[in-house]
Amino acid sequence: MTLELADVSKTVAGVTHIKPTSLRFEAGHFNVLLGATGAGKTSLIKLMAGLDKVASGTITLAGRDVTKASPQKRNIALVHQFFVNYPHMSVYDNIASPLKVAGMARSEIEGRVLDAADILQLRSQLEKYPHELSGGQQQRTALARAIAKEAQAVFLDEPLANLDYKLREELREQLPELFAGRGAVVVYATSEPEEALMLGGVTALVEDGRVTQTGPTAEVYRAPRDLASARVFSNPPINAAEVTKQGDVIRLGDQASWSAVGDAAALADGAYTVAIRPHHILPVLTREATVALSGIVEVTELSGSDSSAHFRLGEDVWVSLAQGVHPYQINAARDFYFDPMDCFYFTPDGARAG
Repeated sequence: MTLELADVSKTVAGVTHIKPTSLRFEAGHFNVLLGATGAGKTSLIKLMAGLDKVASGTITLAGRDVTKASPQKRNIALVHQFFVNYPHMSVYDNIASPLKVAGMARSEIEGRVLDAADILQLRSQLEKYPHELSGGQQQRTALARAIAKEAQAVFLDEPLANLDYKLREELREQLPELFAGRGAVVVYATSEPEEALMLGGVTALVEDGRVTQTGPTAEVYRAPRDLASARVFSNPPINAAEVTKQGDVIRLGDQASWSAVGDAAALADGAYTVAIRPHHILPVLTREATVALSGIVEVTELSGSDSSAHFRLGEDVWVSLAQGVHPYQINAARDFYFDPMDCFYFTPDGARAG
């Protein structure tokens, strides 16, 4: 089962929202759309689901051209970040609603609803109404409806965004198992890089209405093809600064210098942008992280087991995200360290160098 977009674009009132995009999604794993809010993820999902019309290009599902087909004729299921359930229907009827519309036999409807309810742990809630459910149960109901429908393509548009942390973590772990072996193309939109990494599969990075890179999630993360892709796949935002290479030395202005190791060793002399993810900027010296940066700490935050610090480095503000609790003093100078092997280098036009 495949879902393909060939040079698909979207315009609204003459303004391009989605630039010509070609993608191929396959069943058997999660297909992730990763990008910041407003990047174009929901617009892409609406095009694939048939909720919006394409300005150009074609969409093919299971070998059938569905570019102009209505959502009802595409055999798709869509789960939003908001709990979209019919308030006047019980949980059972909410799950069964697309099956009834399709004219399915009552016995088959019951079998599918009960199977989906068991998978989502909703068997005891089937007679209740949405207002009697918790947020997690409401979203489970929406997911059960998508599973019961046995659609060819399932679109999950940030479905966990409005759940509390514990429920989000629980469902995030379960989602790949819920759709495993069902033969559907599953497309999951998220703005969280960590979520994309946990779901695995294939990830397409979306920025400003265009896909900057696509491929196996781990590969896209480890090898961003350009600076835009590196920025999309980093939260907090990736640290970036202008550097120069001369001989076997990389210089970041008068802030720091280090040996050109790894991919940097083969770069021609000249100007580049170096980018380092925040979790590679450490507040302690280690055997690997030996290059020191001295900055003025401006903002600190403790989140769970991680400590973050925003520090001023010349005209830029960099971010360190480190495991453990680290004492920082606001407006005080502090040394941070990184391993040169964790650096990405990009040419002045943003392409990956080397």
